[in-house]
Amino acid sequence: MATVGRLRLLPFTARKLNVCTKCRDAVYIPLIHQFSQNSTRNLSSFQIIYESHGDPRKVLTDRTVPVQLPLKEDEVLVKMKLAPVNPSDINMVEGTYFIRPPLPAVVGNEGVGEVVEVGSAVRQLRVGDWVNPADSGWGTWRSHAVSREGDVSRVPNDIPVLGAATLVVNPCTAYRMLKDYVQLKAGDVVMQNSANSAVGQAVIQLARQWNVTTVNVVRNRPDFQDLEKSLKSLGADHVITDEFCRSPEMKDFMKSLSAAPKLALNGVGGKSATELLRNLAQGGTMVTYGGMSRQPVTVPTGALIFKEVRVVGYWNTEWNKRHIDSPLKQEMVTELCDLMRTGKFQSPSADVYSLCQYKEAVAAATEGFKGKKVVLKME
Repeated sequence: MATVGRLRLLPFTARKLNVCTKCRDAVYIPLIHQFSQNSTRNLSSFQIIYESHGDPRKVLTDRTVPVQLPLKEDEVLVKMKLAPVNPSDINMVEGTYFIRPPLPAVVGNEGVGEVVEVGSAVRQLRVGDWVNPADSGWGTWRSHAVSREGDVSRVPNDIPVLGAATLVVNPCTAYRMLKDYVQLKAGDVVMQNSANSAVGQAVIQLARQWNVTTVNVVRNRPDFQDLEKSLKSLGADHVITDEFCRSPEMKDFMKSLSAAPKLALNGVGGKSATELLRNLAQGGTMVTYGGMSRQPVTVPTGALIFKEVRVVGYWNTEWNKRHIDSPLKQEMVTELCDLMRTGKFQSPSADVYSLCQYKEAVAAATEGFKGKKVVLKME
């Protein structure tokens, strides 16, 4: 396990980072004591922004702006550490996401930063705490941010930093979908498409902890056997291709399972979602959380009438808004962090780019058959 500065590089594949002068200019020395609110310092924030919606490869740009200091009494100064490049980030820039922050906007909905200064009225956070954005549209693709205390949530700083940076969206989505729609018990079967995605990998690992069998559907690819081996190392019980789902052999495969799936998780849409519905148990539920194919979900009439399936949707952002101070949220985060701390839950392997390499990172994140998370590193 290597160390770069104060950042521990965890067991994921990291790229060699090229530090540009723009990133290096936006520096900050971690604080041991809170600065006086009367202090004046020159501190800049290097930010990735968009001023209009469109193709991220065309509309994204960067800027360096002064950080507004001194802090107000309810504010904290956050030095960002890592921020993933998520599909929701891309969709928000494109203007196709449900949420549209006022423009110009800083990119990024998820990430982890360290509190390096606190306002005089801040009570829940201290210098050295790690924090995640409490809501979407916060803007994580920047070196520093001034935020109201209530707009960030503390996350334990004794878990892997990559786990902390990618905690808010994918693991929580997997957790809630497995918990909230069907009362699963040991031996039950869950079927999902997009099984190699970050959500899919989280589903596999949580299901393994709860003794739930998973049937994992992925797109066919040249390195399918390598992918199958990787997913099974996380705890996947069965890994099949979407082509296999449409083959005559699929019926025999489903009969070989201990039971038909009570729950199906759809992150793709289109024909892939239809196949999930066809294989659900009587009265089963399909939860849609994404639509990577950009095709509508078509529900077979027979499945609705004769199998009485239930089709619902899940949006993690809305769940967080409704449960911002809920014990359910704290229970979920505590369990996920405990699993990370003990090595029972692994973050997806990742390629790491410096913040100034955002264009290269976005291009990598939109490639087909991407098997790794793309993450921006601010230090």
